[in-house]
Amino acid sequence: MFNLIFDSSSKKRKEDFLVENIYFIKKDENKKASIETNEFVLKNISKQTLAKLNRCETEFREQTSGNLNETNHFVILPKKVNQDYFRNYFAGYVKQKSLASDKLVIRIPELKIFGEYFNSLEYMVQTMIEGLFYGYYSFDKYKSEKSVNKNLYVEFLGLDSQQLKKIVTKTSTLMNAINFTRDLQNEPGNVLFPQSLAESIKQRFTNTKVKVTVFNDAELKKRKMNGLLSVGQGSINKPRMIILHYKPAQKAVKKIALVGKGITFDTGGISIKPADRMWEMKGDMSGAAVVAGIVEVAAKSKLNIEILGVISAAENMPSSTAYKPGDIIKASNGKTIEIDNTDAEGRVALSDALVYASSQSPDVIIDFATLTGACVVALGEFVAGLFSNNDMLSEQLYSSGQRTFDRVWRLPIWDDYNSLNHSDFADVKNCGPRWGGAISAAKFLENFVNPNIPWVHLDIAGPSSPYKFNNYTSPYFTGFGVRLIYDFLESLN
Repeated sequence: MFNLIFDSSSKKRKEDFLVENIYFIKKDENKKASIETNEFVLKNISKQTLAKLNRCETEFREQTSGNLNETNHFVILPKKVNQDYFRNYFAGYVKQKSLASDKLVIRIPELKIFGEYFNSLEYMVQTMIEGLFYGYYSFDKYKSEKSVNKNLYVEFLGLDSQQLKKIVTKTSTLMNAINFTRDLQNEPGNVLFPQSLAESIKQRFTNTKVKVTVFNDAELKKRKMNGLLSVGQGSINKPRMIILHYKPAQKAVKKIALVGKGITFDTGGISIKPADRMWEMKGDMSGAAVVAGIVEVAAKSKLNIEILGVISAAENMPSSTAYKPGDIIKASNGKTIEIDNTDAEGRVALSDALVYASSQSPDVIIDFATLTGACVVALGEFVAGLFSNNDMLSEQLYSSGQRTFDRVWRLPIWDDYNSLNHSDFADVKNCGPRWGGAISAAKFLENFVNPNIPWVHLDIAGPSSPYKFNNYTSPYFTGFGVRLIYDFLESLN
């Protein structure tokens, strides 16, 4: 695909460069090109081009006068845009197989027409750069013929070099962390096991400010982490708990615990899943990947926030040693769990991670899990379900979701739902009846969180998986959640 090289000034270009200038144009209520979008452009183009603009509904290209290697590309903004518009547009732009340009020149439109969606020019440009990164992402490491990278020079007109350098540095750090998250998500189940996940994360954080500690099965037994152990006991690939710890140089303003579900492949165990689309269960460790990505971008950005990442990694397989429906397990906080369905394994594995996170006395706990299909049924693929014991924290994450388009929607977590997890044999059952499945899963997790700590559970089953919603959510796993939490952490910072 492309190596992205950013610039903010019109440096002398190679004569054989193929250059495309992109202009975003808004039309007024009379369907005429509005000068407020891009005053420079509309004052300097020919009457013929302006007439084309006024007739055009979407976009068109025309050769620049007197330069065979340069093209002007006019994009008519739709009536309704949102925070994702530029991210989505540039992801699609870069993914075009026919793109032959060597240099892309983007004239930044006026911020005032996007004031509802972007609080600064810098953030609007950030979403453009994010889109370029999303567009060039591919996961082809197992293909015999790999994509051949070419340099794509990107110039922004309307920013000085220092502004652009700051935005590019920040966005590149964020997108490299998202790409790391996506690489982990897209690894096949015959490559990524609990141990290899731990090794990948340790390798990634070598020579950084992040300390990585791994609890093997012997350590898990010593700590009585029987929830995680039970989920992984049917596989020859033993479970691991992976602890990431970033501590800033200065006194931290907050300590945030991030907990991730890391089921490296989920067959359903004895309660085995249908075969259709089971391949997607290689991504059942998306919560773990998101935690790793967030820790990376926070550490590299030197946020003044202490972050504890806790990952429960296991492989859920059917075998003669697998845990079974009817089993009763004692978690590390002493609560007993009756297993009703072995395919509700993520919440059982997370129980010990939440207990451990609570024991470290953080100011906030946020967990990420591809936990339930019920959440996808309720909300679709576009948004994560949010469950919380704290209104303020919920509102903060909702706001970050609206800004970043990593959107969340709050669902109830009233105590009425505790009855869905009632067990006649243990303190709690791991799976309730059909109705309200995403909520009963969240209520199960609540049993393992210190009630005095503000806590959010994010069910990311929908938006973490590949889906055809826009230009960057297919065909690969999406890395959903990293943008969301980075924005939230920045707001605390």
